[in-house]
Amino acid sequence: MNATLVLIIILSYFGLLLGISYFTGRKAGNSGYFLGNKQSPWWVLAFGLIGDSLSGVTFVSVPGAVGTGQFGYMQIVFGYVFGYLVISELLLPIYYKYNLTSIYSYLAQRLGKNSQKTGSFFFLLSRTIGAAFRLYITLIVLNKFLFEPFGIGFEMAAAIIIMLILLYTVQGGIKTLVWTDMLQSGFLLAGLILSVLFIALHMDLISSRNIFSAFGNITSAVANSGYSRIFFFDDWNAKNHFVKQFFGGAFIAIAMTGLDQNMMQKNLSARSLGEAKKNIRVFSVVVVLVNFVFVSLGALLYMYAAKNGIEIPKSTDELFPLIAIKYLGTAASVAFILGIAAATFSSADSVLTTLTTAFCIDFLGMDDHSDKDQARLNRTRTFVHVGFAVVLLGTIILFRNWNDEAVILKVFKAANLTYGPLIGLFAFAMFTKFRVYDRLVPMMCIIPPVVCFYLDKYASVWFSGYQFGNELLILNGVLTFTGLVLLINRKAGQNLREAN
Repeated sequence: MNATLVLIIILSYFGLLLGISYFTGRKAGNSGYFLGNKQSPWWVLAFGLIGDSLSGVTFVSVPGAVGTGQFGYMQIVFGYVFGYLVISELLLPIYYKYNLTSIYSYLAQRLGKNSQKTGSFFFLLSRTIGAAFRLYITLIVLNKFLFEPFGIGFEMAAAIIIMLILLYTVQGGIKTLVWTDMLQSGFLLAGLILSVLFIALHMDLISSRNIFSAFGNITSAVANSGYSRIFFFDDWNAKNHFVKQFFGGAFIAIAMTGLDQNMMQKNLSARSLGEAKKNIRVFSVVVVLVNFVFVSLGALLYMYAAKNGIEIPKSTDELFPLIAIKYLGTAASVAFILGIAAATFSSADSVLTTLTTAFCIDFLGMDDHSDKDQARLNRTRTFVHVGFAVVLLGTIILFRNWNDEAVILKVFKAANLTYGPLIGLFAFAMFTKFRVYDRLVPMMCIIPPVVCFYLDKYASVWFSGYQFGNELLILNGVLTFTGLVLLINRKAGQNLREAN
């Protein structure tokens, strides 16, 4: 594909984002930056969440993983739906009741300031790692087809992309992102659907005489492909057993959406709790449908490769870009580039804003300074925003040579280790009335991820071939909860009851 054409596509796309930023970010202030003045329409939020949850990792890794895992990924997605129900009915009411900007402020009210900072720290760590992985996989593609032809190296390419993201996020924050996310979700879905249609056309599954037969032909081909098995109950020791995947998926949704400032901050910008709930419910249905299209695309890619004698790349993440750009023609390449561009920008723009929010609220206490000099607070917020952009760039460069398996598995593995303490902290805060020795909470929350790391590494040796899947996240949360039980401060709880 011509590099100049790719450049024109990217610049045009960025121009749209910058235009939206100009109109939405004017005079945003801290209230607009953090919560969009609580005026975000629920349907805009629901559509925009697609781009947030279905980033570049999903765009290239999920189709690629079909070759070895078939449609088993859908077991996790079905678990997501259960997790989103918990978010809608349990977590959102709490966040709205306490009128939170950072969701970790709830931990301060229940357990103490150190607990708040601990929860926020694990979010900052988790999201930085997750965003770096997502950006890394999309940058590999953009770098190969856009930057390398102009003699630009990977590190400089990463810096350029992050600089572009800074330009349209640093002023408007959430007030801008709810609208840019909607645009990016639209391009991501368009890239997905068009990619399916183009590959189906090259496999003669679409007839120019009867275009309406395409759906039936594609469905039949995917069903008979040998890749379409969804449920796995055979081997309890295997990572892909249904029970592990389903409940792991549920807790991934709870942790990576419901206990994640990045996903919840936009929900907190809705006009009311009722609209925020509606947003999550609609999104939970859409995410199943969209992910099913992604795995179906994966089956089509492997079928096309087999039919045309295309060698499967060592990294399955490269299969979709390889076929879309080298074999399906210019139109298919444009659709892919648009999708991957949307994934690239949506992977990092909201992350920079929500990392900034968490740090400003939880560590700098900016919610306690609403009566202070707003110009100074805005300058501080901007400095933090730029600082996290630098951190994100540095993390991407660190991961430059680390790509030995499907990126999506790395993201989930990182989440299993870093989101577990959040589950334990919030579960203890919500389901008990105890206070804890708050100063000891940070140290206690470090232990479970370390334990889980070694369990994951040596489980097959220690437990007769057993392999941890996403249930490791649940265990991580249980260990954190148990550790907090050991820190119960009964005297503080008694004093609190007497004061009430």
